Amino acid sequence: MLTAGPHQVELDGITQAFEVVGQGPPCFVHSGGPGIDSNYLRMPLVEQYMTMIYLDPIGTGKSGLLPGGDYSVAEYARRLELLRDHLDITDGFVLGHSHGGMVGLQYALDHPGRLRGLIVYNGAPVGESDLIEEACRQVAAIAERWPDRAEMVAAVREFRRAVEGQDDVHDVESYAEHMKVILPLYFADYRRTCAELGAPPVASITVYDPARKPYEWDVRSKLGAIDVPALVLVGSYDFICPPVWAQLIHAEMPGSRLIEFSDSGHFLHLEESRKFAEAVRDFSMEVRQAAGR
Repeated sequence: MLTAGPHQVELDGITQAFEVVGQGPPCFVHSGGPGIDSNYLRMPLVEQYMTMIYLDPIGTGKSGLLPGGDYSVAEYARRLELLRDHLDITDGFVLGHSHGGMVGLQYALDHPGRLRGLIVYNGAPVGESDLIEEACRQVAAIAERWPDRAEMVAAVREFRRAVEGQDDVHDVESYAEHMKVILPLYFADYRRTCAELGAPPVASITVYDPARKPYEWDVRSKLGAIDVPALVLVGSYDFICPPVWAQLIHAEMPGSRLIEFSDSGHFLHLEESRKFAEAVRDFSMEVRQAAGR
């Protein structure tokens, strides 16, 4: 039985923090980042239909740091399985956003038969090098789309500085400031989202691990081995995990469903929250009905 509220457990010598909210079938929610606090991913509309198990991935929030800094996608997937085993949940859903979508794909490959359904939310089948190369092309398009918005010009400049290794990110404060500047890139229309939310969105950071190493990862041509119902969600204006990656995932995974959100960037649950919740709800219900539950 899952108990609502925040929890911390020791798994393989490292603190794993998570929070349980909602009702319905269990769904492990793996946030992006990595290193960005997971509280940005709260989904109150989805919590009406599913029991959401929000993880603080290792190296993030209240979870512990990984000795050596080798935060590979495979290690994140292994940590997810450790928590799942600890909670004695034999099936259920995994919803991974951004980098968490990569973790979800890796988990499905490494632990077949352990999922009821997989939701890849603005994810990608590749790691840093190819991901950043494509993102640079998307940022060039953003610069052309918003040439007169000061916050977009500053965001494009900061992103390019980071790609060129000219940024000065070395602790929590500098990382938080970097994310604050580039955050407008992640939305289809940043000013519209700010107006709808009543305040600028925030990517909070409470932990920074200077030992974190760059990661390379690529599961292209392997995704056909994932034999589980899958929902692939992507925003048309997502620059960091654009539709090209969602389309590749969908093409390689037999039976997966792809839904593109035409008015969103990287944060569908904020930009088109009701459509996003309905897509997740409908998918979970169809999977459960197909299984006779």
